[in-house]
Order: sequence, then structure tokens, then C-alpha cells
Amino acid sequence: DFGDQQRVRYRGRNVVARCFNKLKQWRGIAMRSDKTARNYHAGLCLAATLHWLTSTFSNTA
Repeated sequence: DFGDQQRVRYRGRNVVARCFNKLKQWRGIAMRSDKTARNYHAGLCLAATLHWLTSTFSNTA
């Protein structure tokens, strides 16, 4: 059904959008005008890892 497909797509887009919003809270990632691509990638990986760790440990407690 078309409506079911739309719900599945929305869920996927929502997860991605929420992830980007969490990462944007890191000021250095949101405002990267003076950074190199390598530094930006390293900061993004660090922020994503820290977000994953905090969400993983908060869900297990």
C-alpha cells in the first residue's frame, strides 16, 4: 500500500534528520567555515561516536 510505503520512508528520513540535529548542537560542526575537510570529518566522527555512546549507555540503564 502506498500509505505504508510513505510511513516507512518518513521514519527513515526522521531518523536521519534527528541525527543531524543532534550533531548540529556541536557548535564546531554547525559553524565550520574555517575548517579543513579533514578536521571537519574528524569532528563529525567524534560527535557521532559520543552521541552513540551516550545513547547506548543511557538505554541500557
